[in-house]
Amino acid sequence: MTSILGNLTNKLNFLAKPNKLKDTGSPSLSGTSLRQQIASQYLTGSGIEIGALHSPLEIPSDVEIRYLDRMPVEQLRKQYPELAEHKLVELDLIDDGETLASIPDASLDFVISNHMIEHCQNPIASLENWIRVLKTDGILYMAVPDKRYTFDCDRPITSLEHLIRDYTEGAEWSKYSHFEEWNRLVNKVPDSDVAVRTKRLIDMNYSIHFHVWTPMEFIEMLVYCKKYLSFLIEIELLQKNGMEFIVVLRKRVGE
Repeated sequence: MTSILGNLTNKLNFLAKPNKLKDTGSPSLSGTSLRQQIASQYLTGSGIEIGALHSPLEIPSDVEIRYLDRMPVEQLRKQYPELAEHKLVELDLIDDGETLASIPDASLDFVISNHMIEHCQNPIASLENWIRVLKTDGILYMAVPDKRYTFDCDRPITSLEHLIRDYTEGAEWSKYSHFEEWNRLVNKVPDSDVAVRTKRLIDMNYSIHFHVWTPMEFIEMLVYCKKYLSFLIEIELLQKNGMEFIVVLRKRVGE
């Protein structure tokens, strides 16, 4: 692990260079158009987007996509009343976005997972499943919130050790503490009400940000997955994009 961390900063500096993007001649790009530009470079064939809700990724016109979420739109409306004025995407698949149990192995050209992995109780297992369903040379496209610039700013960064334990033991051991931290540090719930509010969210199966990262710690997790868990991934791109960072992974040929 020491050797991984020793090379991590150089890898980040290299991957974050914007010259990995095509020059559009535009002096600046909004967050949405930057997402779209990266999608146009990497997405081909057919794939899925997990948890798109009201903001699906703009994709090339010749790409075939299906939308997947964990519950029907009517139930999603109840979970997210703040989206009442927004149109949600029509779903093609109802499935757990962390496991993708209904998706066959090596069947997709791409998986889009924007602002999804922080909602995963077991992020390493989720990555494993997203890679599982990709064909060789397939693309995993992720936009991940940088916790420093979101409502997660007061929360501690999720350590690699925590993520490894979630992967090896399952996420149940840490579930309550995540909801409790969410109430204390995001919702700013008074101490006297934390237990009640925490139980309420758990009973609702409410999808909080279970884990939080900056780009450095996120890449640390990916490098660990590649080196120690033998995930068949190559890091194609890391790109800062306002309050988020975009990561593109490619599934490589197995050895």
